Amino acid sequence: MEGLNLKEQLFYYYRFGVHTSDFLFREHNLMHRMMNIETGEWPEFSELLPQDITYRDIPIVKVWEHIGEMKKTDWNTDDEVVLSWDHRYKKYMSIEANIEGRNRTAWVWALMGVQCPVDVIVEDNNVIGFISTNTQGCSVLVLPGLEELTPLKLWNDPKLSEANHLVKHYGTFYVPMRDGTKLATDVWVPGDLPEDAKIPTVLMRTPYGRYAYANGKMNFVQRGYALVSQDVRGRDDSEGEWLPNHFEIEDGDDTLNWIASQPWSDGKVGMIGPSYLGKVQWLAAASGNPHLKALVSQVTAGSPFVDVPRLGGTMLSGFLAWSFMMADKRVNNNALRRIDWNEVLSIRPIKDIPQKAIGRELSFWTKWMEHPNNDDFWKREDWTLYGDKIDIPALLVSGWYDDDGRGTIQAWDMNKEHKRENQRMILGPWMHHFNTTRTIHNIEFGSNAIRYDLDVLYVRWFDHFLKGVDNGVEKEPKVSYYMVGQNEWKTDENWPPEGSEYKKLYIQSKGNARTSMGDGYLNTTPSSDQPADTYKFDPLDPAPYLIDVSENEMAVPENYKDVEKREDILVYTSKPLKEDLTVVGDVYAEIYAASSAKDTDWVVRLTDVDESGNSIRLSDEILRARYHNSFEKPELLEPGKIEKYTIRMPKIANVFKKGHRIRVQITSGAKNLCFPNHNTGNDHATDVEMITAYQTVYHDQNYCSHIKLPVLKGSF
Repeated sequence: MEGLNLKEQLFYYYRFGVHTSDFLFREHNLMHRMMNIETGEWPEFSELLPQDITYRDIPIVKVWEHIGEMKKTDWNTDDEVVLSWDHRYKKYMSIEANIEGRNRTAWVWALMGVQCPVDVIVEDNNVIGFISTNTQGCSVLVLPGLEELTPLKLWNDPKLSEANHLVKHYGTFYVPMRDGTKLATDVWVPGDLPEDAKIPTVLMRTPYGRYAYANGKMNFVQRGYALVSQDVRGRDDSEGEWLPNHFEIEDGDDTLNWIASQPWSDGKVGMIGPSYLGKVQWLAAASGNPHLKALVSQVTAGSPFVDVPRLGGTMLSGFLAWSFMMADKRVNNNALRRIDWNEVLSIRPIKDIPQKAIGRELSFWTKWMEHPNNDDFWKREDWTLYGDKIDIPALLVSGWYDDDGRGTIQAWDMNKEHKRENQRMILGPWMHHFNTTRTIHNIEFGSNAIRYDLDVLYVRWFDHFLKGVDNGVEKEPKVSYYMVGQNEWKTDENWPPEGSEYKKLYIQSKGNARTSMGDGYLNTTPSSDQPADTYKFDPLDPAPYLIDVSENEMAVPENYKDVEKREDILVYTSKPLKEDLTVVGDVYAEIYAASSAKDTDWVVRLTDVDESGNSIRLSDEILRARYHNSFEKPELLEPGKIEKYTIRMPKIANVFKKGHRIRVQITSGAKNLCFPNHNTGNDHATDVEMITAYQTVYHDQNYCSHIKLPVLKGSF
């Protein structure tokens, strides 16, 4: 049954390497059946109704509706195919296999321009399968017997734990913490587990619903692991107060000890999960618990004043979408989507926003408002302070446009400082919802921007560090990163990569560098006697930060060419490059500036400018001026006094193409990302007064403002 010209066609569905469902495509209806993971039995086929828009990770109904056109499409004509519903596919990669003594080749066609694309696999002009990825892993729909012509062949590694176990729900437990609070916890174990068997555990601790994440991890149980999924304190069915990150060191420690005490546990635990589920891994590790043996840390949140919610000492307004989503005890995704964000973000004082926007107080928002500085309240969740206790093999996954990407680099730097072994990092061209798209806000990357192998790597990581399997995962390159501009994956043993050298570009101008059409320059040598540049920062009209708050992604690669025309943005641009320039690593800015106000904000942004003048954001950072020496001990400014601001900007890997220009923007506003500084020096939570600040940026022989770029290849 290889062709798709039959009136009835059977497809097998694999999720994370495990055959879980079958689909029967018929001319007038779609039939399906799902294996019972507890018994291994397959039921009879039943009709899948059209209103079931998605089925697991692949939108089966849509595939079925469009497969007729796919059958008639000539996939041999070009390297790009556009179907009638505007789906654009690029010929991507070949997969070869020997099936029943015959060498066969299939091609994967990558769907461009959408999130969570469904790629098509074609052999001899016949569609034989489909691939879909999300943040949890990869799913495949394929004609029976042709699995080797799909990414499923990656699961054939003989050193991988086989998915040959049934799944048993061991029970729901209310695990007591040291203060008596009970956390809802579910446990699954292999169904054929002997009574005296001891096995390692994969643990997830989540505020988003323990069942939602557990459903995507049953393959670990099928591969011989126990799976534990827990609602963190105050969420879903767990008791206690919901105060994000505040209790996670102690609760993580107590949960690990509880797991180790169970009759099925061998005392070894690995943790996995993204974002909040990533941060709780590091907070559990900060307890020094000996049972935690491995981490798969995906897009982890970092320390509060370096990452969310107090980035650079500001208060992130873009984080309100998440806050509203988490206002109830169970996640409310509808709360993300609003059409009145402009009005909501304009409410003052900001401590009252929840009451006025959603009609009630948010206790965690209120507590955040009570702590303007980096005091003990915030330090309870700063896992980077415990590097002396954290010594755990960690697989880190993040991306250039991950708004929590700073957390991943904090983890890497912390472990590097303490000389920890078995640290590995993957950095892709991804948003916080990593590995889900090849196009972000009209910026298109290569077909290879999505990887099919991450879930395989997760299993290999746990197999080695929890089961002791000698699979060589610890010997592979420590860093894998995607080079934007070349659209290629690179590997290295270090971050930043070997050979990366910091070089300075100094800002210069013949007058105020206010617009992209003005006189702002970047040069390799500092100026001697140029006048300073000035602009006016009005907190009632701050420069915009180009994000959609409802999208809940706060670091996308937008085009700032029109924003740069504003009078409150200084713009400094290099000459067109004579050769490609490869920049890989963290970016630093050293700015000398003065303000007429007691407090203000400074925003520095790096962009890549093409021949048409498009100015694409690569990296930026914001710093609240009162914290330029310390987040713990703020110092208000002396109006008019020149201060030095050293700003570390997030990591990049970008090839500035020949003919492109490097651009640096300096401003004081980032509307949508963070609440603007009122410039008064008052408490940001309660302040309702706003004043205009007059800003001055210096770049003469005494105050050489500049940016430092980690150059790997090429010259300015």
